[in-house]
Amino acid sequence: MYKLRPYQQEAVAATIQHFRKERTPAVIVLPTGAGKSLVIAELARIAKGRVLVLAHVRELVEQNALKYKSIGLEAGVYSAGLNRKEMNQKTIFGSIQSVALAPDEFFKNFSLLVIDECHRVSLEGETQYFQVISKLTQENPELCILGLTATPYRLGFGWIYEFNSHLKIRQTESERFFKKCLYELSTQFMIKNNYLTVPIKITSPVTSYDFSSLKLNGTQFITAQIEALLKDQKRITPLIVKNIIDMSENRKGVMIFTSSVNHAHEILQNLPQKISAVVIGDTESQDRIEIVNSFKNLKLKYLVNVSVLTTGFDAPHVDLIAILRPTESVSLYQQIIGRGLRLSPEKTDCLILDYTGQNHDIYSPEIGEHKPNNDSIVVEVECPKCHFINHFWGIVDSEGFVSEHFGRKCKSAIELDTTLKIKECGYRFRFKICDKCHSENDIAARACHACDHLLIDNDKKLKEAMSLKDAHVMQVENIHYLKSHDRNGNIRLEIQYSDVDANILKEYFYLETQENRRAFFFNFIRMHNKRPEIPIEIKNVDDVINNKMKFRKPLYVIARKQSHFWNIREKIFS
Repeated sequence: MYKLRPYQQEAVAATIQHFRKERTPAVIVLPTGAGKSLVIAELARIAKGRVLVLAHVRELVEQNALKYKSIGLEAGVYSAGLNRKEMNQKTIFGSIQSVALAPDEFFKNFSLLVIDECHRVSLEGETQYFQVISKLTQENPELCILGLTATPYRLGFGWIYEFNSHLKIRQTESERFFKKCLYELSTQFMIKNNYLTVPIKITSPVTSYDFSSLKLNGTQFITAQIEALLKDQKRITPLIVKNIIDMSENRKGVMIFTSSVNHAHEILQNLPQKISAVVIGDTESQDRIEIVNSFKNLKLKYLVNVSVLTTGFDAPHVDLIAILRPTESVSLYQQIIGRGLRLSPEKTDCLILDYTGQNHDIYSPEIGEHKPNNDSIVVEVECPKCHFINHFWGIVDSEGFVSEHFGRKCKSAIELDTTLKIKECGYRFRFKICDKCHSENDIAARACHACDHLLIDNDKKLKEAMSLKDAHVMQVENIHYLKSHDRNGNIRLEIQYSDVDANILKEYFYLETQENRRAFFFNFIRMHNKRPEIPIEIKNVDDVINNKMKFRKPLYVIARKQSHFWNIREKIFS
């Protein structure tokens, strides 16, 4: 009899607890190599009714079914690719493509639907997942639906679930098919506790491609742009391949992830021919099976691929991953690396050779937002209201301290026991004020959440200002803080904003009284503070000048002509 690891037992227990309370679709997030198939097997074993386990590729269907059978349990398989269409067993492992075309009698009496790689599920339109789930719920409205994935964030879509009950995080306010994440583990936890092999990353071992000019087209890079860049850098490829060969001298299995079909064949030409092969999307099914089996049996050492072996591929002996393709997200990068982190006898580590220059982090959690700039890294930020530790994009100084972050709102949330409703902390690090009811709103909000008043967005503010004769719109290049005096000799803070042409706009603040300092907080500190959760104590002009590095620079300043002077009315931040 098999024995689950402690975290697998916890994942199973969390699932049972959830479906005893409610029947909303839920997710378990486990990194590549964590043994999702054993979690699936245990849930199927203890389920009282019939269980359907779906996957999007034949390899995963077969892998999950074999794991189930290896622990002494019997199941059916419904997959045209595997030449099997069994319908009567308690547990059925099926491919979504085949099950979507199954006869109506197939869908009877299922109590649990498990979807592997559930981040691929889309219920928009007449998708195959929509068709299957509709037929199953028609037969059983109380159907339990559980998804498993290592990548719960999808580019162009966002988080696939709303609330993480394990980490107490509200990931999105948008409606999702999967309502909750019941359990989640990080790759870092798995490695630290010896459940995965230690990765040793070498960035640009000899040289690297320059993909810095690539821009996402929706959710993906454009292949033609990648190939144009590779053509311009063609002389680098043989050097990279030679380095891979040198670094893999004492390695058993090498997986090389390339940017395109042409790139893959170029790589293959420079590898030892007898022990190398390539797998692409157009590789014939039988050929792919033979190539993959030869690699798993150590007859092949180098396996080159183009976006086809990032999921559903299990070769524990892999001990070197070479990345020669730009990856659109941290999640995809970590998924690629996960191909080499499974435990295997005599395997002590996995070498990660990164030739992309993208500098993705192996352990970085998914933030769910675009990286603001190249200097940004994932930072921890404590909420001053609930003390939850948030992960945001941010900037650190030379000593490793967070100097600025780009978080908007605390992600902490709890589930109320009586109503099962989600209660958020609600603290906003950055916000814009409704000019009608003065409520705080997200900086990207179009309408006030409290009164529905239409909020003017920054683009519209700029266009309106540019159309006015008495308005000055400045793109700020520098900001300077000075101590000056008015006509009566009173000390005041002078703040100068300048552009690339050395034009200057000014604003002044008095700080002598408590009322002055409070006005300065609302009119300046509140918007400019790089760490809004940390108060900046200001008593006089010198305090402002001494703390000037804690204030951020606006992207634009909008001023209106008032008599002979420009009066700053609006500031727009990036």
